Order: sequence, then structure tokens, then C-alpha cells
Amino acid sequence: MSIRTPVEILAYASDSGLTKARRKFSSILILGFFAGVFVAFAAQGSTMAAHNLLANPDAIGLGKVLTGMVFAIGLMMVILTGADMFTGSTVIITSVLDRRVTVGQMLLNWLLVYICNLAGGIFIAWMMSKSGLFATSGGLLGAMTIKIAAGKTALPFHAAFILGVMCNWLVCVAILVSYSSPEGVAKILAIFFIISLFAMSGFEHSVANMYYIPAGILAKQNPGWVSMSQVSAEQLAGLNWVSFAVKNLIPVTLGNIIGGTVMVWALFWFALKKK
Repeated sequence: MSIRTPVEILAYASDSGLTKARRKFSSILILGFFAGVFVAFAAQGSTMAAHNLLANPDAIGLGKVLTGMVFAIGLMMVILTGADMFTGSTVIITSVLDRRVTVGQMLLNWLLVYICNLAGGIFIAWMMSKSGLFATSGGLLGAMTIKIAAGKTALPFHAAFILGVMCNWLVCVAILVSYSSPEGVAKILAIFFIISLFAMSGFEHSVANMYYIPAGILAKQNPGWVSMSQVSAEQLAGLNWVSFAVKNLIPVTLGNIIGGTVMVWALFWFALKKK
């Protein structure tokens, strides 16, 4: 199995960023939507797998481990299919530093991918709300979906920002390590362990939250699940579309940008390439 050197990884990252920035409009829309859907599937699957454990105070740690293991499947699908995930698209900064892509091209790509990721996440949240699956375990899955979403919209701005930085720091390290080998199995192993670490740690991922919070808002319409969630009236009132954008997506997205562009790709570039 061939392994790329760190310098070769950086060159591959720059090529990857160039490819993303030069995609035709229709490809960005489709691949961005796919990434939002893949991450949403992983998010709902991780909640489904661990909701009973997360509801038990004595088993929360085990529940978080299981959540992390299942959630990692989302990034595997994104990387191996070539889908465009906003947090991963921060790799384009390497192409900007190499003067192969302009800042404007990078920002336009980020905006389009972000919107399409959001569409994919909300679409799967809507489908879950119509599927009847939130009634699993007597409605406990719906209750846990509400509890997770309410906790995210109740975060202080600075906490959401910092959790966003740490999240994409690990996500982009996972992507960087996956670039070390062209072999699919090696990529899967690289992604699995690092993404599991981020997910079980409770860090904030903007694309994942594009499913988690809309799903909670939709599940909130069921009074029985709301009662089972044991969420305070204040947190429940704060679980809405405005707080989704203002109190979570904005700070988490800013944190994700710093975690990816600065803490991984730019520093990696300055360490290995800048003369």
C-alpha cells in the first residue's frame, strides 16, 4: 500500500481544492446536496443507535461512544463518493495560498455548498418527521431528538464557536490523513477513528446541525415527545428556526471555518510549503 509523504499530501490537498473550486454549478448543487444528506443519515443513525443509552444517566458515556462510531459513516460516504461538504471545502484555502484559486472563487464555492448541505439536512429531517420513526421506543427517539436540538440552540455564542473550532480541526485532520493513501480501506480507517473522536466529544459540526436542529424543531410539534424530553420551558422556547440560525449555525460555522482553514490547512501549508 502506497503512502504519500506530508509534502505530497499538501500537493494533493491543493489539487483537491482546485477541483472543488472549478466544479460546474450543477455538480456543486448535486454533490453539496448529497453531502448534506449523507451527514444527516449518519446523524439520525447515531441518534437511533444510542438514544436509549443517552437517556440513561449511567450509560451516557457508552452512548456517546456508540454515537461517534455510527456518525463516522457520514464522512466515509462523503469522502469516498466525492461529495462536497462545507467543512471539508475549507481545503480550498491551500489552493488560494498556492495562488491557483482566488478568495472570491473560494467564498462562492463555500456559499453554494453550504446552501446545498442545508437543503440536504433539512430534507432528511423532514423525511424522518414523516416516517414515523421518531415514535421508536415509545417516542423516546423523538424526545431525544428534541433534547439534542434544544441543547445546541441553548449554547452561549462563545461556547458554540469554540466547539465549532475543535470540531473542524478534527474533521480536517481526518480528511488530511485520508489523503495519505489512495486505498479505500486506509481512508475508511483514517476517517473512522478521528471522526468518532470528534462526535463522541460533543463538538459542534455545522453540517450535522443542519439535520439535528431542524429534526428537533419538527419533533417538537408532538406534545408527548416534548414531555418525555424533560427539556426546560426556556430551552424549548429557544428551539426555533431563528435560534437555529443565530444561536447555533452562525457561531458554529465561524468556528468550523477557523478550525479548518487556520488550525489545519493554513498551518500545514506554512509548515511545509511556504518559503
